[in-house]
Amino acid sequence: MSSSNEDERAGRSGRAGRTGRSGHSGRYGRAFVGSFTSAGGHGITAAAMDPETGALTVLGSTDAVADPSFLALAPGGEILYAVSEAEDGAVAAFDVTGDGAPLPAGEPVLVGAAAPTHLTLAAGHLVTANYGSGSVTVLPVGADGAPEAATGVLHHRGNGPDQDRQAGPHAHQVLPDPTGRWVLSVDLGTDSVRVCELASSTGTLRVHTETALRPGTGPRHLAFHPAGGHAYVLGELEPTVTVCRWDAESGVLVPLGEAPVVEPGTDGATYPSQAVVAHDGRFLWAANRGHDSIAVLALDASGAKARFVTTVQCGGQWPRDLTLDPSGRRLYAANERSGDVTWFDIDQETGVPRRAGSIAAPAASCVVFG
Repeated sequence: MSSSNEDERAGRSGRAGRTGRSGHSGRYGRAFVGSFTSAGGHGITAAAMDPETGALTVLGSTDAVADPSFLALAPGGEILYAVSEAEDGAVAAFDVTGDGAPLPAGEPVLVGAAAPTHLTLAAGHLVTANYGSGSVTVLPVGADGAPEAATGVLHHRGNGPDQDRQAGPHAHQVLPDPTGRWVLSVDLGTDSVRVCELASSTGTLRVHTETALRPGTGPRHLAFHPAGGHAYVLGELEPTVTVCRWDAESGVLVPLGEAPVVEPGTDGATYPSQAVVAHDGRFLWAANRGHDSIAVLALDASGAKARFVTTVQCGGQWPRDLTLDPSGRRLYAANERSGDVTWFDIDQETGVPRRAGSIAAPAASCVVFG
């Protein structure tokens, strides 16, 4: 399981039950917070988001699925999907059309692998990255929006120089490219990113190309530039972002260079977790768990170069996930160990976030917006 799950989560307590409809509607948006139930988290929490201030108000929660470490919304925003990061990994669907807690929409479906830590929607299928098994699973989505039995499991092969963390493959993220033609799988254990083709007729994946990154960097998450021609791969084992050129026509990812996400000379393990790119492509932000910080990097006009600017405190401890709100004016950090979601207003000139508020969210794992 990923390092954040291997670390001690003792001392957390309490589970929120479901609440009724709150009346938050109209101008309010929606946010959904995942959290580790095994560490006292509430599971999946629904919240209203005030678009003027960014403030979150909890509406209700459900612990109907264990350890929902990552969430994804279906197009239209009526169905929310969650991976259960357990030894017998699963995917679950929830109806989020109401104003209260998410409602289970059918039974969880096994992914045939251990510790799925990420999922995405691609070509009418759910795709999961299975950290424990070092594989990627494909599950069709039925007409009712519920996941169906897995149709394919792609097993990664390889390792890296860190024998504690890279003795074998550890798929950590899957996502479609901006064109929707390719599915990319980021593997911490093999120091590589696989570009795959998804056959929608059979629900299976085939590796098209594999891009090797610098050994020992431990790639964890990838984010695309809004123009589509570049991507940024955040390392977990070394605090770096690898800037890559992305050719959607040929399905080839080419490393161009690296930039740090902490000040050079920073002591201690940093364990970066998530990278986010500004909607206008001017900035990249990265969460550093061991450093309890958010890094600010400036991108050049083409997106081909990244320059470290500064870090700011994340507002808590161990920021596992970092998310932009739909407007692109705020960042939200899911601080796992301090048990909160903290939001930041972004200076539109400098890209530097400024803390604006927070809510309690024990063992928080991620935030997504509807």
